[in-house]
Amino acid sequence: MTTPLPFHALDPSLFERAQSLLNEDWLDKDADLASVLPVVLARGVGQDWHKAGTFRHHLVGVARSLSQWQQPRDVRLLGLLHSVYGNAFVDLVKFDAGSERGRLRERVGDAAEHLVYLFCTASRAQFTQRVLAGEIDADGSVTVERIGQTQGTVRLGADEVAAFVIVTMADFMEQWFSWQDDIFSGFPQVAHRPQAVHWMASLWPGPMRPSARMVHQISRLGEALQHPALRDLLPLPPVFAGCTQGLSAADEAAATSLYWSVIQQDQPLVQADAAIAVLEQAVRHNPWVGEPQMVLAQLYLSAGRRDEARVAAESALQLFSQWGNAWDKRVQWEAWVSWTRILLQSAIHDTWPGRLDKLNNLALRG
Repeated sequence: MTTPLPFHALDPSLFERAQSLLNEDWLDKDADLASVLPVVLARGVGQDWHKAGTFRHHLVGVARSLSQWQQPRDVRLLGLLHSVYGNAFVDLVKFDAGSERGRLRERVGDAAEHLVYLFCTASRAQFTQRVLAGEIDADGSVTVERIGQTQGTVRLGADEVAAFVIVTMADFMEQWFSWQDDIFSGFPQVAHRPQAVHWMASLWPGPMRPSARMVHQISRLGEALQHPALRDLLPLPPVFAGCTQGLSAADEAAATSLYWSVIQQDQPLVQADAAIAVLEQAVRHNPWVGEPQMVLAQLYLSAGRRDEARVAAESALQLFSQWGNAWDKRVQWEAWVSWTRILLQSAIHDTWPGRLDKLNNLALRG
């Protein structure tokens, strides 16, 4: 007996929130963030390289997930400003922590600036290591070393730990793809390798394959939020069933490999049967990201399986709405959502074209 695919029902209220974030001007309508973005833009973040885009893309993308997750003002501001003092991962200092803390404090308030400063000056690698290892004290606190010109250790209270875990989840999901899998091999225990020997790993952006290891770590960070001292401090992100379920490293690696084999067209091309079977297995291994389900919906449509296509497309939209960011970084989150809506519309109204050239004409109706 075939095991049913682990599809997700579409939550209309969650999808409605996601739709409000599709337009580039969504930040202008956020009273808490709108006045802060111009200050950051004035420091040239729209011109700085950052992983799969610019530093502006990254900061806004992290803030977008946090907005979709209904985080309070100070946590959303932390997402928008989380690297502006620089940190061990990003050598982009937009505000000097020695002389400009007061200036940022005037703009965002004491509490938000304090979170930003702590996030930038505490060892994030050590923080991640300790959270993943379950080294959270009974009161929810975590003690980590400071980095940069600061010295010693800092004890992060439960409210700070909860905020840092949630922002780290959004931060990793927004930026991580196969290039970082290679250059940060073993993260958070990074394996240092000479670039001259491993030159292929350094070629940016590489094949743009989704990460084969980071969603597993994000799921474990989410599970850490179930700690008794952390659970009720902030809204739990809706991913992984409200951070109650996990994803094994083996399942993530298998799902990514299966998904990528279809994207690379390593399956027989004359009929879609093999590709559909492979994608169905990818979804069984990792039911927590939308892109495999979206591609599966299109293949179902091409095979005339409209009902299955509708269910897969709705599930993909639910996952895209949960994350507020893309797992497959080849195109932006907004594009994944838009194409998935086309697939859902086609499944509902039986409008999927039978000719290749007509794909170019597809548009949302109503």
